[in-house]
Parts: sequence; structure tokens; C-alpha cells
Amino acid sequence: MRENLKFNCVVVGATGMVGQRFLTLLENHPYFNVTGVAASKRSAGQTYEKAVEGRWKMAKPIPEAVKNMVMIDAADIEAVGKICDFIFCAVDMPKDEIKALEEAYAKAEIPVISNNSAHRWTSDVPMVIPEVNPEHLEVIESQRKRLGTKRGFIAVKPNCSIQSYVPALTPLRKYGIKQILVTTYQAISGAGKNFETWPEMVDNVIPYIGGEEEKSEKEPLRIWGSVQGGTIVAAEEPVITSQCIRVPVSDGHTAAVFVSFENTPPKETILEEWKNFRGVPQLLDLPSAPEQFITYFEEDNRPQAKLDRDIYGGMGVTVGRLREDTLFDYKFVGLSHNTLRGAAGGAVLIAELLAREGYLD
Repeated sequence: MRENLKFNCVVVGATGMVGQRFLTLLENHPYFNVTGVAASKRSAGQTYEKAVEGRWKMAKPIPEAVKNMVMIDAADIEAVGKICDFIFCAVDMPKDEIKALEEAYAKAEIPVISNNSAHRWTSDVPMVIPEVNPEHLEVIESQRKRLGTKRGFIAVKPNCSIQSYVPALTPLRKYGIKQILVTTYQAISGAGKNFETWPEMVDNVIPYIGGEEEKSEKEPLRIWGSVQGGTIVAAEEPVITSQCIRVPVSDGHTAAVFVSFENTPPKETILEEWKNFRGVPQLLDLPSAPEQFITYFEEDNRPQAKLDRDIYGGMGVTVGRLREDTLFDYKFVGLSHNTLRGAAGGAVLIAELLAREGYLD
């Protein structure tokens, strides 16, 4: 990484909930300096404060540094590229349009760190949880060859809900995980909403979230896959089945997990694995990395979204209720903050890792 010099970035999709979260996280960031905000054509030309008037959903106020920035049309790649080294992308558009936009930025030599799902299954695009599969960043070299770029590339973060259980399962894979059953209980901010904009969710549970169950069953296998011949090849095991339910919680996705092993470890061993799990972000002491990646609670009624989602600035993963099961070997409950670890915060952590590893130079 450059010494004593920040990288300039633009948040594309800055008016949405995830874009807003990006801006609050990037305020006074030690590596990154926000030099622009972009969104749809209808916002272009307005100040950021005007563009989000009546729509600001964060508890923190709009950062002073971006209030009077003039919105750029996200489709104006040349204008964005003039003022940044890379972009964070969190646009609300049809998937094929997102794919085309992100690739256009990359081909214009502007690295893209994306919160969107459009490129999660592009074979040479790394989909990364930095503590779990940082080695997948190696595929960027092959992606650049395909795109014909020297700097430009796309890197994405995975689905927000799987980060409530994939980190906890990762250090246990050495014991031969055979089957996983998971039900996720997902907060309304995962749909970009709060209770004011979605009053139907008050006192309600909706047993369906479009596309989430497929993501929950397939994305962990890609994360646990390997780089082979310039592409990422998904793992073939374990078998995963899931249900995804929307619940009346503002932030924090909870997962009820059941797991079977080839070589079942004792409970004490699992607890030690979680306690000692450190990834590259912890070793590099990245700014957004939680000091303790996985925190286990002994109390029967933890983790709870309201109490525990903000652990380590919302970047830690919490686990509890590990116990033997009658059908599977073990069951436990996991929790992660969906718009921090699961969305904008996870993308910022990816960018920090990319910066330290020289991919943004």
C-alpha cells in the first residue's frame, strides 16, 4: 500500500441504505477518502444532503464532508473515474444492468468493490469474507487478463445472512462437515427498509425472502472453494439446506444451525476452534477487523440481535447455544450485523485487505 497517502473513493449508489452506511463508515477512515457520491440520473446535480432529504436512515448524521457534494450520475463513468482510485458499488438496479455497469467501471481501470450480487458467480470474480477465503483474491490477475486491464477489476462480498454462520463453520471443516441445515431470521434492513417505511413488518413474520435460500445453500460452497486455472471452483461438499425468514428486527441476522461431521469433535474442541480463529485481517490489524472474530456466549439466551449485533463495531460474529442434537451432531445459534459485517462494513474490510495487498496501487 502507498505510504502516508489515502486512496480516493466514490460511493456509487450512495443514496440507498447500504450507500449511506458506506459513507458513515468511511468518515475519517485511515485508508480511504470519499471524493464523490453517485447514484441514479434523477439524483445527479443535487447536493447529497438534498438527494437523501427525508430518506436518511442511519442513526449517525450525514457526514459533513459529503453533505454538499454534488451527486454524479452513476452511468457517467468518466466523471467518476476522474476523482477516484476505486469505487464502492451498492446500486439498486436489475442484475444484468449492474453486471454491465460494474464491468464498464473495471474496464475503465477503476477497481470495483461491490455490495451487489450480480457478479457473485462470475468465475474469475472473488467473493470474499476476508477472514475466511482471502486467497481467492489471487483470481484478480486472471480477471484482469480477461478484461484487458492493468488496474481495473471487480471484487464482491457475499450474501449478508451467510455471515452469521459460515465463519463459525469454517474452522470446523477440518473435521469433515457432511450436512448443514440452517434457518436464518433476517432483519428488515436487509431489504433496505426500516419500520417507518415497512409498517407491515411490525408484529409480523414473513416466511419467504426471494432468492435467499438458494444463496444460503450455494454461496458457502463458493467461499469454501479454491482457485483453479484462473477461476474459482466451488466446493462440492457439504450438503446445505436452508429456510430464510423475515422477522421484525431492525438490524442483525440470526441463524439456527444444525451440523453433522465425518469425525465429530468434542464440544470443548469446537469452542477452542472458535476462540482461536484468526484471519488475515486480524494478523494485519486492518482498521475494520474485529479483535475477536467469533465470540461465544455461555448464556442460554444469547446471542441476541439487540444486545450483540454491534460487537466490535458490528464487525464481529457471535455464537451461542452449542449443544448436541438428536438428528445432527450439533446445533448452535449465530448472529451477525447484516449492514455492517454483512454489507458495507464487509466491503470496506475487503477494500482494506486489497489496499494492504497492493491490488489498489
